[in-house]
Amino acid sequence: MSVKMNRKIKRALAFGAVAGAALGVLITFAAASKAVDKKAEAFAKTEKTLKKEKKALEEQVEKQKSIEAAATLSTKGTDDWELLLVNDNYPLDQKYEPELEEIAEGRSVDARIAEDTKKMLSDAKEAGLKMYVLSAYRNYEDQKTVFNETMGDWINQGSTYLDAYEETKKSVAIPGYSEHATGLAMDIVSEDYQDLDDKQADTKESKWLAENCYKYGFILRYPSDKSDITGIVYEPWHYRYVGKEAAKEIMEKNITLEEYLGVA
Repeated sequence: MSVKMNRKIKRALAFGAVAGAALGVLITFAAASKAVDKKAEAFAKTEKTLKKEKKALEEQVEKQKSIEAAATLSTKGTDDWELLLVNDNYPLDQKYEPELEEIAEGRSVDARIAEDTKKMLSDAKEAGLKMYVLSAYRNYEDQKTVFNETMGDWINQGSTYLDAYEETKKSVAIPGYSEHATGLAMDIVSEDYQDLDDKQADTKESKWLAENCYKYGFILRYPSDKSDITGIVYEPWHYRYVGKEAAKEIMEKNITLEEYLGVA
């Protein structure tokens, strides 16, 4: 073999060794990068899980605070019974049962507001209006039925169970979180138009209620521009008794019960 050929072979072998070493480095780097990526992915998942658990814990703490606050408010004193707050953050004890009095056939309210309620309905009738109390007191089981039926309607329209639940929450309180269980709330509509939609606000009956309800101790509980506070969409048919003094201030200031109580 010639010296020249010998040199070529040596250069080739040297190049191969360098290339092999470089390839080894690349493979090692790739493996290391993959391992780092896996660790990063695992860390991200762990971090996401921890954040989720932290959020759930914080929500649980806030819920407990709300429950305690609701309990405090409801037992604050007999003079404050009409200001009992019930919403997504302030649940009502399932055992709560007000003393009831019928104000229309098959419709009852807390006996303490019966006189004012009858007077409001009577005055509306004298004004030539046709009020219809679609719903008044509802106990826990009744509320569960209404919630499930409404959720079923959404599912029948093609919504998933989760979406149906979320949509139902916007217009129907979860059992245990409904004002109807207090005996202080009523759904009042026009006898000639009983659909629960925004058009209800255009009826003579709704317009009269919106203007005069405070005189009898009632407020429009879920105004059109306050759903971010109340958690419930606009309901021009849902009226809540809070007492004449509070009702006057709430309606004049265009605020909600939450805002009036300072818990918004």
